[in-house]
Amino acid sequence: MIAIDLRKFVQEYWAAISGKAKTLPLLDKYIRDSELKNHILSYEVPFPCYELFADDFICEDDKIVVRARFKGTHKGDMMGIAPTGKTVEVPFSVIYQVDGEKIIKSWLFMNQMELMNQLGIASDN
Repeated sequence: MIAIDLRKFVQEYWAAISGKAKTLPLLDKYIRDSELKNHILSYEVPFPCYELFADDFICEDDKIVVRARFKGTHKGDMMGIAPTGKTVEVPFSVIYQVDGEKIIKSWLFMNQMELMNQLGIASDN
């Protein structure tokens, strides 16, 4: 097995997809986890070419944790919510398990209520 620098791998992966159209062939280059691919493609519809910003990395064995931010403009339907035209920036964390220079499993933690607040759909009150 070839050891890879997980931080460098994720930085390269994010540089390849952040602010660009996320197509299946592009995702296939970095990901084997079908749930992650589906999640990315499902967010590409309401937030085309959304950006990702990494704030922190923690690496251990075959896993990397990234504390980050998602930024995009709501231009397409999202779960029945019509486009608002609002730009959102939502913090999230993700854990990737990597094998053979591919993400094989992921765990994503994002506050959906924060997203809805920024879109003006819900409020904390």
